[in-house]
Amino acid sequence: MRARKLTFAALVVAAGLSLTACQSDDDAVGQADPSSGSSASATSSSGGGSDANGSDQGGGKESAAPDSAGSASGGSASGGSGSGSDAKGGKCTTDGLKITAQDTFIEGDPDGNIAVGLTNTSGADCVISGFAGVDLKTNAGDISATRKGEPGDPYVLKNGKEIDFYVRYPLNESGGSGVRITGLVVTPPNETKSVTLDWPGKDSLPVTDGSGSSVLVGPIGSAGQGG
Repeated sequence: MRARKLTFAALVVAAGLSLTACQSDDDAVGQADPSSGSSASATSSSGGGSDANGSDQGGGKESAAPDSAGSASGGSASGGSGSGSDAKGGKCTTDGLKITAQDTFIEGDPDGNIAVGLTNTSGADCVISGFAGVDLKTNAGDISATRKGEPGDPYVLKNGKEIDFYVRYPLNESGGSGVRITGLVVTPPNETKSVTLDWPGKDSLPVTDGSGSSVLVGPIGSAGQGG
């Protein structure tokens, strides 16, 4: 009897140990599932899938792209090729310019002033800079104007637009007839073809021995800027 009791007790202990082992295995499996689900959720988030609210994160990135593209496009448009300094063109020629002259003398000025206008009529933008050649035709012969001031950078003269420069000359206040002016000859910069205009200013220059004031011409764009 004692041997049977020991055997039965051993069987009970063995069965208990086997049941505990099975329960441990089941618990391990149950714990593995939640861990696996968390890993999949993290992968989905980092991969641009749906978020917790069901919105498509990948779609959110696509909607941001047009904004950045629009910003780049806007920057390009605002800094485009419309500026005069960046535009290209051939030089302005005599045949492509309408040349005019008007008296800009104001009573009280120490010298006479003429504004010569150059209007681009070529049908395309052109580049102009430096000094025009200016000669006054008189009854004593032609008088060439002396350059005054510093020329600016090359200027893009848009089709249909005008740019001016000044011609300054001494006033005849002697009371005599002086040197009679009969015309104004203008040669655009870097050109050899001239245009002769009617003289719009005072009728004469003072007779001098060459030591007095000379006729001056300012650079392109200088009209109204003084000398």
